[in-house]
This record gives sequence, structure tokens and C-alpha cells, in this order.
Amino acid sequence: MTTKADQPDYYRVWLTFLRNSFLREFSFRSNFIINIITRAFWFVSQLLFYEIIYTNVPMVAGWTRAEYFGFMATTMLVNSMVETFFMPNCAQLSEHIRKGTLDFALVKPIDTQFLISFERINLPMLFQSGIALVLLGYSLQGIEQLPSLVNVISYIGLIGVATVFFYSLMIALASTSVWFGRNTGLYDFWFYVTIFARYPSDIYSGSPIAEMLRFAFSYILPILVVMTIPARLIVSKTLEPNWMTGCVVLTTAVAFFVSRRVFQWSLSNYRSASS
Repeated sequence: MTTKADQPDYYRVWLTFLRNSFLREFSFRSNFIINIITRAFWFVSQLLFYEIIYTNVPMVAGWTRAEYFGFMATTMLVNSMVETFFMPNCAQLSEHIRKGTLDFALVKPIDTQFLISFERINLPMLFQSGIALVLLGYSLQGIEQLPSLVNVISYIGLIGVATVFFYSLMIALASTSVWFGRNTGLYDFWFYVTIFARYPSDIYSGSPIAEMLRFAFSYILPILVVMTIPARLIVSKTLEPNWMTGCVVLTTAVAFFVSRRVFQWSLSNYRSASS
């Protein structure tokens, strides 16, 4: 019979992963610094690009300069959370399967999905979270109405919801490595999907193709709404329709449940290196 003392302490395990990630990163300090510089260069180039656009037009698809920078900060926050905690691990899953090292994760007395999802932490990406928060604070200075405390709390919650949604998509995709052997297209797929989510859903209008993209990425694979809704909330833009917030939370819960089932199903079809 399993007692409470026999249950793994997930928080302490996660702290161990975090400490190991710190040791790993600072063992190669130059690489860590280069990654920070690279993220800073990407941020500055993106900021200058949209700054140039807004020097020529006051508004794009209903978004002012300050409001769009708030949206940009939101997408950066979500992407940094996903790429910090989940992207390195999901990308590594195919290597575990190919080399047979997944066997070691399966025999450990801890949930395999937790172990696979949090083993490595990409610490340089936390720098992007920091500059995203700075950009968010800067953008809020330029809007007419500051968000209420309720909106700020809801925004933080919706950032978490968006992170869980993209994680669910990623772990489900990574699980297909059990059948394909090697899923090297994970990073490419992530880039191609998130490139649509870098812009508010209002941008996708004015042509049949744009409307099709908006429908597909709002109702079939709702990557647009999980990004746009929290951004609208924090910059005090009206949510239309307002029931979409609850729909996003429900959809994320379903996506997480399905991804969990897909992961477990993939493990049941995994042929270990010793078999």
C-alpha cells in the first residue's frame, strides 16, 4: 500500500531541475551571455519595426501604438514561458525514444509526463520575460484607461491559460515521436503556428483568405484568441464577444486533458530499448 510519505514531492523535484539547469547554464557562461544578447537583439529589432509602422499610421486594425505594444508584450510573455519550461523537454522527447533513454524515466517513481516536461529549463528565455514585462509597463503608460485590479489578476490567469494551451499542443505533437521515431519538425511547427499568433485576431480581415485564417485559428485551433483576449484585457479594450474568455479556459482544459491522454497512449505503444 502506498503511503503519503512514499509520494514524490513534485515541488522539490522541480527545484532540483531548476538548480541543475542553473549549474548547466553557468558552466558555459559565454553561451548564456550570447543567448541573452541574441534575445535582446531580436527584441530591439521587433520594437523598431513596429515603431516605424506607427510613425506612419496612428492605428492598425483598431490597435493603437500603445495597445499593440501591450499585445506584443503578452505574446512575448507566453512564448517565453513555453520556451523556458517546455520547449527543450518536448524537443528532447524524440531523442529519448530514439535512444531508449525513455526507459529510465518510466521506471522512476514519479509521473512520467511531469518528468519529461520539466527536466530541463531554458534559463536565458527568462530574460525575454523580463523585457516583456518592461514593455508591458511602457505600453500601459500610453493607454487612456489603466486596467483595474480585477483585470490584472485575470490577465495573469489568462497568461497561464495560454501557456497551458500551447504546452498541450506541444506535448501532444512531441508524443507522435513514438510512431515516427524522430520528430525533428517540432521547432519548425512551433514557429509556423506561433507566427500567426504574433498578431491580434483583428488583423485577419478584409479578404476571404484572411477570414479563413481567422476562423481556423480562432475556433479550430484557437491560438489567436488565447493571445488576443489577455492582451485586450490588460489594455482595457472591449472583449467581443465577452463569453470568449470562458470558452478559452474551457478549450484549454479540454486540450490539456486530450494531450494527457495522447501522451499516455503514446507510452502504451512505446517499445522500450530492452524489449
